[in-house]
Amino acid sequence: MWKRLATKPLTWVLAVALLGAVAFGGYWFQPWKLVTDEVVDEAVPVAQVPAPQTTEPDTDPADPASASPEPTSSAPASPSPAGNQLIAAGEFVTHEHETTGTAQLIRLADGGHQLVLRDFATSNGPDLRVWLSDQPVIDGRDGWFVFDDGRWAELDRLKGNRGNQVYDIPDDVDLDALTSVSIWCKRFSVSFGAADLSA
Repeated sequence: MWKRLATKPLTWVLAVALLGAVAFGGYWFQPWKLVTDEVVDEAVPVAQVPAPQTTEPDTDPADPASASPEPTSSAPASPSPAGNQLIAAGEFVTHEHETTGTAQLIRLADGGHQLVLRDFATSNGPDLRVWLSDQPVIDGRDGWFVFDDGRWAELDRLKGNRGNQVYDIPDDVDLDALTSVSIWCKRFSVSFGAADLSA
């Protein structure tokens, strides 16, 4: 009789512990996200590609014919065209999960900056963030864990694992130093995919 009574509380304790473990595992890993998509289709800014900088031709001081003509006016050079400017871009490479699309860094006409993800696709997952980083993008497993090793700036949670999306970049982010973008799983400290941002 005593044995039968003693096993009932133990069974309840085990059942509660098992349910707690299942609930925690579900929250932590969120396995349903591997089979669901969150699609985003934001309006992306139109941007011009800046014209390449021209350099003065070499001149030979001993050859008067090679000398540049004297300027006829002291007027300043014309300003760059008004509008948004594409200043850097790169294609995503796959890290822990297959990731495709293009990352674009755009300087807006008002002086602000945005990161645009075009035709973007990756796996859904828990706690995904959009990071700018100073780390190089490395193919394969060696590149999965590097983005929290150096400097980084978190722009926002990933809005969706598919589609066009836009992220505002705060004015205090050093865009000269942060030259890559990673879709970073903050919970497990791993990159789903990343892109170098090249001029």
